[in-house]
Amino acid sequence: MSKEINKVAVVGAGYMGGGIAQSLALGGYDVVIADADEARTAASLVRLLGEAQEFEDQGLYPKGATAEIKSRLTNGGTIENAVKDADFVEEAVFEQPDVKQEVLKRISAAAPADRVIGTNTSTIPVHVLEPAVSHPERFLTVHFSNPAPFIPGVELVASQQTSPEAIATVKEILVRCGREGAQVADTPGMVLNRLQYALLKEAFNVVEQGVATMEDVDTIVRTTFGFRLGFFGPFAIADQAGLDVYADSFKTFEKAYGDRLATPEMLVDEVKKGRLGVKNGKGLTGDFDDETKAELIAYRNKAYARMQDLLKDLGPAPRGKK
Repeated sequence: MSKEINKVAVVGAGYMGGGIAQSLALGGYDVVIADADEARTAASLVRLLGEAQEFEDQGLYPKGATAEIKSRLTNGGTIENAVKDADFVEEAVFEQPDVKQEVLKRISAAAPADRVIGTNTSTIPVHVLEPAVSHPERFLTVHFSNPAPFIPGVELVASQQTSPEAIATVKEILVRCGREGAQVADTPGMVLNRLQYALLKEAFNVVEQGVATMEDVDTIVRTTFGFRLGFFGPFAIADQAGLDVYADSFKTFEKAYGDRLATPEMLVDEVKKGRLGVKNGKGLTGDFDDETKAELIAYRNKAYARMQDLLKDLGPAPRGKK
């Protein structure tokens, strides 16, 4: 069962915190912001309202969004004042454990003991920050991605002490704001950055080994498998390609690169069970009858065609000058 949430405080009104505050205001919550000092908070509020108007003018926010944000987003002054009567507090300060711990101590000392507190950390395990929070059953990671107004996914990480009520409360907030929450285990980097950094690490390896240039790596990623990732995750993509195909391909990688790209045991086990993906109706993500297969293929083709149209409409992304 979740708690009723009406007022939200966002502590840390920089780029990430400000975007989170806008998103929560557009979700219908009254939001107060607080930064390092009252002058910085006041400046942040002016900036956020100006950004909202720019987004609305560009068609990125719906008509009337700026007025909605202006009516709900206010300057909370000090951290203590901002959180004292908030139902939910989201901390979004620098990604440094000592800084976050100090701010979380201030938040948990000033906020009522039953109010849910989230931290917008992208890599720090929740158990590292939890000791700074009194009544840790109300504390969890609520990790928005950059830019917060436009990226729908949010990682949630509970500690062993986080209550089911706190988790349910945050999930309800996210739904109301049009976000998708995914709960993962408490490990460094969680899932988003563990996967993202693994890709970046391999991209650096490719360039350092002279296999391809940075420009060609970026082109390959954005025009091939990256093109698919807006619609399907890696397991769904593997189901469509064929799990046996992936298992055979891993043999080549394992021979060339060793344990770093060894065949996952889970994949070997699934293929042994006869689960080959969409082509035989038995995949990692579920079973597919003929009707479901046809619906999936039709969705995939439509999605990719529309993505091509969108990219043609937007044109190439601006690149840095060398």
